[in-house]
Amino acid sequence: MDLSFHTPLSPDIQRQHGLEIPQPLAIADRVRFSELDILHHVNNKAYLGWFETLRVAYYNQFFALHFKGMPTPRNVLRNANVHYVKEMVLDEDYITTARVVSFRRTSYVMEQQIWSGDLRATMTGVMVLRTPDGQSGYPLPETLRTALIDRDGAIAEA
Repeated sequence: MDLSFHTPLSPDIQRQHGLEIPQPLAIADRVRFSELDILHHVNNKAYLGWFETLRVAYYNQFFALHFKGMPTPRNVLRNANVHYVKEMVLDEDYITTARVVSFRRTSYVMEQQIWSGDLRATMTGVMVLRTPDGQSGYPLPETLRTALIDRDGAIAEA
């Protein structure tokens, strides 16, 4: 079964490629030689790049429209917990996923996964919105909060 690379995957395509629960955003790609370490396994840094690429795509697709006509916030990764489950090698097709699991006034928690037939890595990151000058927190608009609950099943935390 072929994968469409660099294009959001439908829930059905996600299930066909082993994802247990389809995610709001999932995009496929293939391991490149430049992403390997000396042992010919994917370097840990590559996983972080894959996660970041999808976080940016997620923000552009689902967040940006909620700030139309407002100053654009800085979207900062405050901290991340990465779990490497199983190694990956050259030319493996993989799917990176993203969804928001919870949010507060100026921050949210994003859960990401990498799949290649089975789960290969996970990352949970705390993201913080800052004002354009970076001096203070930037509240999530109410329309965004509602969308996170409806689309991702996110939980509003106190």
